[in-house]
Amino acid sequence: MPETVSSHPCLFVTLTAPSFGAVHVRREKNGKVLPCHARRDAHTCPHGHVMSCTDRHSTDDPRLGEPLCPDCYDYDGSVLFNATSSELWRRFTLALRRRFARLHGLTVKALHEQVMVSFAKVAEYQRRGVVHFHAVIRLDGPDGPASPPPAWADADTLALAVQHAAAVVTTEVKALNRTFRWGTQLDVRRITLDGDLTDQAVAAYIAKYATKAAECVGTLDRRIQPLDNLDALPIRDHARRLIAACMRLGDDPDLADLRLTQWAHMLGFRGHFSTKSRRYSTTLGALRAAREEHMRGTDIATGRLLLFEEDTVLVVAHWQYAGQGLSLGEQMLASALTGTPFINPARSEASHE
Repeated sequence: MPETVSSHPCLFVTLTAPSFGAVHVRREKNGKVLPCHARRDAHTCPHGHVMSCTDRHSTDDPRLGEPLCPDCYDYDGSVLFNATSSELWRRFTLALRRRFARLHGLTVKALHEQVMVSFAKVAEYQRRGVVHFHAVIRLDGPDGPASPPPAWADADTLALAVQHAAAVVTTEVKALNRTFRWGTQLDVRRITLDGDLTDQAVAAYIAKYATKAAECVGTLDRRIQPLDNLDALPIRDHARRLIAACMRLGDDPDLADLRLTQWAHMLGFRGHFSTKSRRYSTTLGALRAAREEHMRGTDIATGRLLLFEEDTVLVVAHWQYAGQGLSLGEQMLASALTGTPFINPARSEASHE
């Protein structure tokens, strides 16, 4: 990757999931923790729960992410959104390119001949059990990262295209007549070398998301079989209800393509943790090839063996199991078969003493 790529227009975008019911949250403002859901005129749901919570939750409060009323929470919608979120992302990327081209009076084909819109995204699980997508969206020249984009391809127009695409794209589950879209919360920030959001800060965010999997919801880190007793699983009730929704919906033949049963432990999400455009940066295949060449001790560019300096000290420690001697019983049997006298080593040592 050339260093000049850091000057290309680049955005850090967060696409959120919609609401499927009120859940316990931790909110802060100016460093002060606010009440969870403080409502003076809070109504009582049909199941008898007052839809209000005045607690100021700590970061390790086990109630975080759990619904105020589990019976009102849309568990089916939550797992179906996870299952269709990858398709929603794909449609978002297509809509963004179309909108960006239209803002400049171009067709998508003409845009591709002058500008390449590249993506790199990661999925982050929320405590309530749905995924958010964090994406780096960059404008490159037609030849990829090595070529600069034209002057008219700026970050402001790209931000307008992102906002439009996030608002209009939808995905459908026709078998249940349900439509899903991104949540109303959309965060679009520009990545700069010396601004509020630098590339180092984005790298730190990505590293944090890489260590946050579905276990934060309270589910398991293994596949769940259809015959497993969900009531016996050592998980939170909220996670158990999400898994049960996956199992129940997975039995519907019309939803077989979503593979909800196979991915119940991931609460319906079956996408990769991270994906990127083909020419966003180096490929995983190239990285694997570099590691293999390094392990073989050869230079990638020349193919020659790497030589060590004269003062390099190599310590070669190689151990191999050769075997063990005969046991006492095996020695006696060998003596009887060969006709040789048997000498007990224990007695022999005693006689020397």
